[in-house]
Amino acid sequence: MIHLKGIAWNHTRGFTSVVATAQRFEELNPEVRITWEKRSLQAFADASLSDLVSNYDLLIMDNPHVSIAAKDQLLLPFDDYLSADFIKELANNSVGKSHASYNVFNKQWTLATDAATPIATWREDLVSKYNIQIPKIWQELLELTKTGKVAFASIPIDTLMHHYMFCIALGARVFKSKIEVAPRHIMIEAIKMYKELVDLTPSFCLEMNPIKIYECMAQTDDIIYSPFNYGYSNYSKKNYADQVLKAGALVTFNGKRLRSTLGGAGIAVSSKTKYAEIAMNYSQFTASEKTQSGLYFEFGGQPGHRKSWLNDEVNNQCKNFFKDTLQTLDEATMRPQYYGYMHFQDEASLVIHEAVSGKVSIEAAVDKMNDIYKESLTH
Repeated sequence: MIHLKGIAWNHTRGFTSVVATAQRFEELNPEVRITWEKRSLQAFADASLSDLVSNYDLLIMDNPHVSIAAKDQLLLPFDDYLSADFIKELANNSVGKSHASYNVFNKQWTLATDAATPIATWREDLVSKYNIQIPKIWQELLELTKTGKVAFASIPIDTLMHHYMFCIALGARVFKSKIEVAPRHIMIEAIKMYKELVDLTPSFCLEMNPIKIYECMAQTDDIIYSPFNYGYSNYSKKNYADQVLKAGALVTFNGKRLRSTLGGAGIAVSSKTKYAEIAMNYSQFTASEKTQSGLYFEFGGQPGHRKSWLNDEVNNQCKNFFKDTLQTLDEATMRPQYYGYMHFQDEASLVIHEAVSGKVSIEAAVDKMNDIYKESLTH
């Protein structure tokens, strides 16, 4: 008997999706057992890859860790095990830059089985009840936020991801300089813009991740609209939560739509597994379009395969979540892939959160962030 262990994250989207594919894979391969465990969303972002690959054969992971995984040889490259045609098919059917976000040194270290970026969501019933217009431009969003019925995740990591979005909206090219994330005056203005919005939202936003925001929107009538929250298609499915959420595009700023920071997740194989071939076969099974549009989605997953996002049957089950947000995914920007990036993300997210919370000055926070950035380049 071959026994594989996997680690995913603690949400229907991240856990029951792979449990379902594991069950079916076992039925097709009776000599295999796959046990999935789960960790919190925060641990999903923070956990040490080197520790995880020592304890698990399979990992569900996000894209910023890939450079570390590649350089430190923590994962097995799929190119060495799966056919070039299969990997090319996934590349051709990527949702935005999802596939590319896991490619370092011209090797594919993770298969993008899940695609996500901040999108807009709202309660259609409350929008109709209060005769609210869904904002299309930044100024309309500011006005709606003044009602106190707007919320979005503003914990440290989300605050930093939104910061990149606002820097880009203000015309910056982020991470192109060796001394600053973006021009200092733009970083300052981007934080001011974001803080202006945060100051109009309920204070709990500073302590809530995307899942908690969606649960609040689905379980209470306190929040009508979320302008940018990492998307979870589960909440657009009938009978998943008390209320169904509608998803759509981001607002425009200065005539251009906001470009959010790509998230999502993928399946990877530990370099320390004893069963590389079987782990690779299961990963291929999970990433294939048939599984992604079928079992994976039906049991709570948010596919990473483009054909699944365009699939009519899939979209009919979630109020066209995928078709209505695909352009936003395609426009999303990718985080940098240099080795020390995770050091920057971990440290800078705490600094910018303090600035947005009003605990430190924005200027001091920007200078500290740029110091951390320069430090991260030496890792």
